[in-house]
Amino acid sequence: MQMHEVKVYPSKSTLRREDQLAWKIAAVAADKVAVDRDVAEMVINRIIDNAAVAIAAINRGPVTTARDMALAHPRRGGGAAVFGAPPSRRVSPEWAAWANGTAVRELDMHDTFLAADYSHPGDNIPPILAVAQTLERSGRDLIRAIATGYEIQIDLVRAICLHEHKIDHIAHLCPAQAAGIGTLLRLPVETIYQAVQQAVHVSFTTRQSRKGEISSWKAFAPAHAGKLAVEAVDRAMRGEGAPSPIYEGEDSVIAWMLDGPKALYHVPLPAPGESKRAILDSFTKEHSAEYQAQALIDLAFRLRERIADSGAVERIVIHTSHHTHNVIGTGANDPQKMDPDASRETLDHSIMYIFAVALQDGRWHHVDSYSSRRAHRPDTVALWHKIETREDAEWTRRYHTSDPAEKAFGARVEIFLADGTRVEDEMAVANAHPLGARPFVRDDYIRKFTTLTDGVLSARESNRFLDAVQNLPRLKAGELDVVNAALPAGRLAVGKPGLF
Repeated sequence: MQMHEVKVYPSKSTLRREDQLAWKIAAVAADKVAVDRDVAEMVINRIIDNAAVAIAAINRGPVTTARDMALAHPRRGGGAAVFGAPPSRRVSPEWAAWANGTAVRELDMHDTFLAADYSHPGDNIPPILAVAQTLERSGRDLIRAIATGYEIQIDLVRAICLHEHKIDHIAHLCPAQAAGIGTLLRLPVETIYQAVQQAVHVSFTTRQSRKGEISSWKAFAPAHAGKLAVEAVDRAMRGEGAPSPIYEGEDSVIAWMLDGPKALYHVPLPAPGESKRAILDSFTKEHSAEYQAQALIDLAFRLRERIADSGAVERIVIHTSHHTHNVIGTGANDPQKMDPDASRETLDHSIMYIFAVALQDGRWHHVDSYSSRRAHRPDTVALWHKIETREDAEWTRRYHTSDPAEKAFGARVEIFLADGTRVEDEMAVANAHPLGARPFVRDDYIRKFTTLTDGVLSARESNRFLDAVQNLPRLKAGELDVVNAALPAGRLAVGKPGLF
């Protein structure tokens, strides 16, 4: 990897394109380096993972809305498939990116990478796949492109913190999606450079989408980034330019939305000819909840064996990282996180609620664990309100360390019982994490898919899809339409009418 210094330059200082971060990102995307076999296998795993969570959410409100909007934009002469819809229904690729991206994100159950900032790099897949289907690329083309999307987003997340400035993480996603599409289409560096800059410019939004009463926009936001990325590439291919330099300029996103005129970042990117392997540093979710909750759900299951009666709990203290405490813990100071009437999106960002339910139930379900009936259960509400989080410097250090052997997303939990007993345990990473008790492998991704899609897809369609995806490297140009799972006729919900 090469480390690139990124800072703000006054307008009077001419910064060569070749020295700009957007150009360096474009150069990585345009590099025709081969994809390593283990990377290709992980790309397949993540396509399966995305499809699992998308189909499980297929008739939820936001997904239905996004799909209805997409299906109102059919494309003659080929196009992109929409999750759940029959293969004969093709739409314009930016709208497929919108519909499929929303489906993937709705349950908050696909992959994650955490470093200087946060990310769900699986959000790269929907727009890249949509363009690949529309322009009839091959399975190998798709794999190369997805590897690029993951690489760029993860490398930006390693180096540039967005959340401390209350900027949403899609600001790193959209340029990665544009770069991945650039790789897919084998575009020249100049074109990808302009597309990346356009993508950055239009995707900086605030984190209010993940604060207070969290709405359905949390699911739409990455899909919107994908739609913007497709459109940015389209404009760049037509010869249109972008605000430049988008990162280093005097009125750039860094100068006014991030660390400011004195900012100094060091962004790692693959050297010319170096494999793109960042996807292997990301990890998926076994449970449908915010990633920092994954280890705590597993820990709650383990602690449950030592707590005979949750009614005997007087209080629970979760000692954890700055992020967990301030984003999904009591440090957020969000009363909605303690409210049984809160939205599902809010509850899956409340570690107090999540830990209480996991401790009582010993299981986690993407629907049942968030139902209104479950959230209103009196004994759960009582336990939920006995839980607090506290930042612990050591957990914060381990959260931010660059040493993968030390990096942790867990906590130490103290449970105080009415008889004076204290029960304590800790867990650094979730069981499904690469360093966890049961790291996810292909069979786990397939099991997740079959579990989440049971009763939604037919057994025949489920098997067909899994066979097709695992054959991805051998799919020829124009055969990517098989990388889509369709529900039986008449099973797709239809939402409220809108403009389209």
